[in-house]
This record gives sequence, structure tokens and C-alpha cells, in this order.
Amino acid sequence: MGEAERGESAPRLRISFWCSNGHETKPSFASDAQVPDTWDCPRCGFPAGQDRDNPPDPPRTEPYKTHLAYVRERRSDADGEAILAEALAKLRGEI
Repeated sequence: MGEAERGESAPRLRISFWCSNGHETKPSFASDAQVPDTWDCPRCGFPAGQDRDNPPDPPRTEPYKTHLAYVRERRSDADGEAILAEALAKLRGEI
């Protein structure tokens, strides 16, 4: 099927987006569509914005944390010792 067989295509706009690595992406949008503020760069995956000189910052990736790491953030060493002493007392049948 050629273009002539399908009829006229909708009017389109090509908008440039730039990521923090300097990659330019030019997706096309319908002329009456709302253009998003950011677009994912197809080359690196970082967010891209319409301002070439001030692209959006790449997302911060947090390192993987274990359950124990989260517990240590919430509890002090003294709290941990108290919880451990209570659990050991239950196991020994003292409580």
C-alpha cells in the first residue's frame, strides 16, 4: 500500500530533544498533540529535554541494599542489642 492509497497523513511536527550525553532525538508528533517535556533517548536511555544547553539530569541509581542494610539505617546498635537479647531470651525460655 502506498501513501496515495491511504489518503492524506495528519500534519506532523518534528521536535528535537537532547540528553545529557549530547544525543539528539527528533520524534514526530501530530500537530495538535501535546508535546511532552521529556523524551527517553533511544541511544543511552537518559531523559532528554527540548533545551539543548540545559538537558535534564540523568537519574541517580542507588546501589542495591539488603534487608539488613535497611534495618541498620533505622536502628541504632543499642536497639539491635536489645532486640537480639530479647530474641535469645525467648529461645532459651526465659520469657
